[in-house]
Amino acid sequence: MAFVDMTLKKLRDYLPARPEPTDFDAFWAATLAEARTHPLAARFEPVESRLSTVEVEDVTFSGFGGQAVKGWLTRPANAAGPLPTVVEFVGYGGGRGLPHERLVWASAGYAHLTMDTRGQGSAWQVGDTPDDGPSGNSHPGFATRGVLDRDTYYYRRLYTDAVRALEAARTHPSVDPARVLVAGGSQGGGIAIAAAGLVGDLAGVVTDVPFMQHIRHATEITDGYPYKEIAEFCKVHRDKVERVFDTISYVDGVNFAARANAPALYSVALMDDVCPPSTVFASFNHYAGPKEIEVYPYNGHEGGGAHHVARALEFAQSVVG
Repeated sequence: MAFVDMTLKKLRDYLPARPEPTDFDAFWAATLAEARTHPLAARFEPVESRLSTVEVEDVTFSGFGGQAVKGWLTRPANAAGPLPTVVEFVGYGGGRGLPHERLVWASAGYAHLTMDTRGQGSAWQVGDTPDDGPSGNSHPGFATRGVLDRDTYYYRRLYTDAVRALEAARTHPSVDPARVLVAGGSQGGGIAIAAAGLVGDLAGVVTDVPFMQHIRHATEITDGYPYKEIAEFCKVHRDKVERVFDTISYVDGVNFAARANAPALYSVALMDDVCPPSTVFASFNHYAGPKEIEVYPYNGHEGGGAHHVARALEFAQSVVG
């Protein structure tokens, strides 16, 4: 794969207009208010994982529409709390997986909640949360599920789940509510940015090669999926293109980035044809809080890999100790 986008110099200056609806804040305030009419009902049930250095709990909480959403909470065995905490969101097609698949944060001394992704978890990592929301006609996948109406769009439900996951994590006695970060890669990175824009008191954001940023532009410059799902939907529904992108404007990460205030660490890969660099830089350049970005020139959507994990640990320590 060759370089797929602008030069790095142009990327650093790239600040496109944001497609922000006039009622963006009111829409999300109403969405979250409705979700909070349902009891959070956060439950943490100990699990025998055969991991001697990490304690594991099976998490259940009420997400969008009061639907039960699953997760895992891991933390260092016998650690004295309250602990700095990372709430992590998962990439496209994946679910919460198995407890032993994500041990880095707990091994580094953090409490770590991995949120399951409603309806996903069958492409590369198992999930346990169905999506009971309306969908209508859609291209196979999740990027167009319910896309003809902002109220039925899949990512409205998923971003609401993310906010509720943060609220659930903060009820756990081992969690320090003042030292909570969000993290994720690809779709998970996009969810982290949305959560940061919706929750104003986070300690930090770690977002790697994020998806769902500068979305219409993405559909115009890459043939990579999942953005291709949106393009294919518009190819068939020729008369509904503007309606599609009106809905999408309510979930575009650049609009959440412009509202986020927590210190953020982004990563971008210049040979990424899944989440093209200009989409990531559009989000980064609009991000309202303190920010830094790691650039991986010769990588695709895998981004910085293990090298970037070390960088993320360094960043997290700098913001929560």
